[in-house]
Amino acid sequence: MFTGLIREIATVKNYANNILTIQSEHNAKLGDSIAVNGVCLTVIQVNSDGFDLELADETRSIIDASKLSGEVHIEPAMQMSDRFEGHIVQGHVDAIGSVEKITPLENGTDFIIKVESKYIAHIIPKGSITIDGISLTVNDVYQDSFRLTIIPHTLRETLMRNYQIGTKVNIETDVFARYIDHILEHRSQRKSMGWSEVDSIQMGY
Repeated sequence: MFTGLIREIATVKNYANNILTIQSEHNAKLGDSIAVNGVCLTVIQVNSDGFDLELADETRSIIDASKLSGEVHIEPAMQMSDRFEGHIVQGHVDAIGSVEKITPLENGTDFIIKVESKYIAHIIPKGSITIDGISLTVNDVYQDSFRLTIIPHTLRETLMRNYQIGTKVNIETDVFARYIDHILEHRSQRKSMGWSEVDSIQMGY
């Protein structure tokens, strides 16, 4: 589990044969879960200047290759003793979106992110969303896009400062919206559902 608060901007040294090599100051340990641009990955080797992570076929089929090069957002998984900030992030990317419009404001910047319309049901106005691993608040939701207002601090401290029209982004929608939608969808197919089935659905995420 993650919070969507970026701990470091690291650098991809290499990506080949499903192995992602990251140069980072983070003191990773073998088996650690680390979110890279919002994607939960497992450390399989610790190097003198960073670590290696392995990408499963399912992960590679969802995310965009542009998210595996250059600078990347890094967040180690939460520990039980950590202060909980941001929102509950699983590191499971639902969709790839793209920056459709950028509008500078007096004290922030508006980003319109375009996404396939089938994901809009899980994007809630004034709710939380994760963009490339960053916990953000949704302002408005449209038919196939949504609006975010990014404060100057977030823009300075994340790679969003480099985003342009057409930039691809990893999107993780709100986990609770997904749970509720999935449960209601299954309930509509039968008269009742036991707790064991609800638990089974939750374990599938």
